[in-house]
Amino acid sequence: MEISPVTGKRKLSEEVSEEKTAPETEAQNSDSAVKRRNISRTCIHEVATPNDWNSSKDESIHGTLENPIYNGKMAKTYPFNLDPFQQVSVACLERNESVLVSAHTSAGKTAVAEYAIAMSFRDKQRVIYTSPLKALSNQKYRELNQEFSDVGLMTGDVSISPHASCLVMTTEILRGMLFRGSELLKEVAWVIFDEIHYMKDRERGVVWEESIIFLPPAIKMVFLSATMSNATEFAEWICNLHKQPCHVVYTDFRPTPLQHYVFPMGGSGLYLVVDENEQFKEDNFEKLQETFTKQKNQLDVHRNGKANSRIAKGGSASAGSDIYKIVKMIMERKFQPVIIFSFSRRECEQHAMSMAKLDFNSEEEKAVVDQVFKNAILCLSEEDRNLPAIQLMLPLLQRGIAVHHSGLLPIIKELVELLFQEGLVKALFATETFAMGLNMPAKTVVFTSVKKWDGDSHRYIGSGEYIQMSGRAGRRGKDERGICIIMIDEKMEMAVLKDMILGKPAPLVSTFRLSYYSILNLLSRAEGQFTAEHVIKNSFHQFQYDKSLPDINKKVSKLEREAAVLESSGEAELAEYHNLGLEVAQLERKIMSEITRPERILYYLVTGRLVKVRDGGTDWGWGVVVNVVKKPPSGVGSLPSALATSRCSNYLVDILLHCSLGGSRQKPVPPPPGERGEMHVVPVPLPLISGISNIRISFPPDLRPPEARQTVLLAVQELQKQFPHGLPRLNPVKDMGITDPELTELVHKIEELEQKLASHPRHESSQTEKQYKWFQRKAQVNHEIQLLKSKMRESQLHKFRDELKNRSRVLKMLGHIDADGVVQLKGRAACLIDTGDELLVTELMFNGTFNDLDPQQLAALASCFIPGDKSNDQIHLRTELAKPLQQLQDSSRKIAEIQRECKLDINVEEYVESTVRPYLMDVIYCWSKGATFAEVIEMTDIFEGSIIRLARRLDEFLNQLKAAAHAVGEVNLEEKFEAGSLSLRRGIMFANSLYL
Repeated sequence: MEISPVTGKRKLSEEVSEEKTAPETEAQNSDSAVKRRNISRTCIHEVATPNDWNSSKDESIHGTLENPIYNGKMAKTYPFNLDPFQQVSVACLERNESVLVSAHTSAGKTAVAEYAIAMSFRDKQRVIYTSPLKALSNQKYRELNQEFSDVGLMTGDVSISPHASCLVMTTEILRGMLFRGSELLKEVAWVIFDEIHYMKDRERGVVWEESIIFLPPAIKMVFLSATMSNATEFAEWICNLHKQPCHVVYTDFRPTPLQHYVFPMGGSGLYLVVDENEQFKEDNFEKLQETFTKQKNQLDVHRNGKANSRIAKGGSASAGSDIYKIVKMIMERKFQPVIIFSFSRRECEQHAMSMAKLDFNSEEEKAVVDQVFKNAILCLSEEDRNLPAIQLMLPLLQRGIAVHHSGLLPIIKELVELLFQEGLVKALFATETFAMGLNMPAKTVVFTSVKKWDGDSHRYIGSGEYIQMSGRAGRRGKDERGICIIMIDEKMEMAVLKDMILGKPAPLVSTFRLSYYSILNLLSRAEGQFTAEHVIKNSFHQFQYDKSLPDINKKVSKLEREAAVLESSGEAELAEYHNLGLEVAQLERKIMSEITRPERILYYLVTGRLVKVRDGGTDWGWGVVVNVVKKPPSGVGSLPSALATSRCSNYLVDILLHCSLGGSRQKPVPPPPGERGEMHVVPVPLPLISGISNIRISFPPDLRPPEARQTVLLAVQELQKQFPHGLPRLNPVKDMGITDPELTELVHKIEELEQKLASHPRHESSQTEKQYKWFQRKAQVNHEIQLLKSKMRESQLHKFRDELKNRSRVLKMLGHIDADGVVQLKGRAACLIDTGDELLVTELMFNGTFNDLDPQQLAALASCFIPGDKSNDQIHLRTELAKPLQQLQDSSRKIAEIQRECKLDINVEEYVESTVRPYLMDVIYCWSKGATFAEVIEMTDIFEGSIIRLARRLDEFLNQLKAAAHAVGEVNLEEKFEAGSLSLRRGIMFANSLYL
């Protein structure tokens, strides 16, 4: 594949001098209060062009491809001077060439999008503005409708002026139009993709990728993105795909500079760690670390009482009062408005409620809030207006305090946004979703934590996430600088903090995947222009793979050179010794999988017992048992593992393990070889115990002092010196009395192998350890070479071809396509469904499950297809729903088994769990039967906003099912789906957006 050349890389800059006043802090000298700052408004421009591309533009008006400058009449004028990146972007648009604009939040990317819209209006053409979320589409519609008159909106549940010149829509709607070959697209000149970095979303990223691939070459594109490190690579893909130039305009300029402070929980004072010139203050960081050392010393002195429990938790118990202190300080210093980011919706609400004593609005502002609030809820019924979720919010809003997260009622969320924009909310407690979408800046941003749960583990927030959220600090034209305050509850590595604040955002990596919806739509397209293979070949995924090949080649060459120089004397003998060791390890794993059954091992897991711990590829070595607890291993700080079986996962073993100083309570890690760490008690799931010794040691009764834990470490290390070939282990037969014949045989085999190891000439040789390390490294290098060569041989195209073949077999077995790949009736229905699992829902349509249900049961069953929040409550279903749910689960299992039979990597139980989500079945059933919203929210612990979001997606899904039933001539089903949809559409669930 040919990669398009990138030409014309150039840097434009414009310098402005400004005076800045820094806030006084504990770690800042008073003589540095006034500083002068030179802003370099740097803009980098690059362009990817097809080979032999010749531009026919008039250079006196448009400049050159490498240096676009527009000297013609502007399609839109602005009440301010455009920044360099905006000027260059406008020049690219006037050349009628695609452009990717990559800039920080609030830098002014919207001005570029508005110019593309103005150009389309001027040239009597249509333009599409796509947004990743319905809520953002509503906001953008309101904003553009105020600027331009002829604007429409198309989301799954709302359609306003669908024939307007400018259409705002979700990316899914655009993809659907492209699949159907909509006539409207023939009039479109530009498509604007907002928040293009959403393309890396695991679930929905493929929608962006497919939309870009299917767009006709005549349509030019504007991509708006937060800063991303591989913008040029993305432009090269667009250039290769559509055989046209694609410009990259990048700026890291912030109109309002930021100062980044850290607040140690349980301490006092702010520490400036990064100034407005992006200089990291190492001296202040050291002072910050000292506060945690002092807290630790206090813990040693005061081991009893409340002070100890607070400090032992890193100040987490005082987090609420710390936030109260910070917000109070912000208001006193007039650093409001402030956005306080938390990574938990319930935390947001708790923090807001803890501000009960604070009031930030004047009487006049309170009256305005009251009036706006009353007007906003006029569209609701009297009963809905009295919902606790609405009434409890008014006193907060009147005091200038608000909450914003995805679980709120949509009307409250939008009301909060509007009040915040008008300056009537001074302190907003929000989750990171508030950092997306419309520009709603504050003066100050506070992070209540630097760690978030990402579904797999608690991790530090990435640089890109921090940039997105901190970008809300500083209002252009209002604030001299924005202020970011980071709350931390334990020592942080300097490199981690530095990378979070100053690091580069993660690159945009393709998450392309094949879906049955796409395969069927491609097969059913009349013109056959795009095949599934064409889409795979042209995906960003394949492009990134092709581009990585030269680098892989270089890595292989480097590793081959390393392998050639590694010591190889006595290699055969070492290989034999190494293989014996591997056999022993393999047998030990088999034995441990048998003896870690609770009924066999719990008796021996007594205090002081030495056990070996291994978590996947992480070897923790030997630790000491402290306690065994019977509970699910989901607590903070436990070692997660896919190995945990339902039986064993009921037990956690508290083990004193050697932990790295750079780890954390949430995600401990062992220290690198040779490095000294600290002993900490870590909850370990039972299946992670990989060895159990016959040695027990005694240790101090109080393990809280670090010195006490370190004495245990020294004792373990001393034992390892005494037994250089490994600590003696409990014999399952002789010591544990297990009489299982298979286990006895395994023990016998391992004893034979251990004798061979002990008598091997390499076992006691003084040179063995050094040569063995060389041998292991050589084996590792050769393994890496084989993996890289295998990756080079098996292209992504080849991998996806195999998957396509297997998925096509599934479609044939289920009757969606015939032997020749022609789409059948079932497949035609599936082509119209992209909100739920298309295979499963069409199976229910054709096997008669839906025929036996009334519209209310049907709506309840269909709710299982919609992704949403999980409930922690036990699900109790009425009898009229239990049977349909069982049929749904049976059909899901059948489809999973067919996919596995067709060689797709499917875990049957995981597939059933991910496609069948019955958490709101009862709620939807009662609502569609006429229950009030107040009644249905009492039936579940799921947030009100999440219920409404699911109901609206369900309505969209039912409309897709109605269209599918119509397409295959199922009139009765079509009427049922329509009735089910109508039964949902009432009251607060479907109240109009305040933006519309």
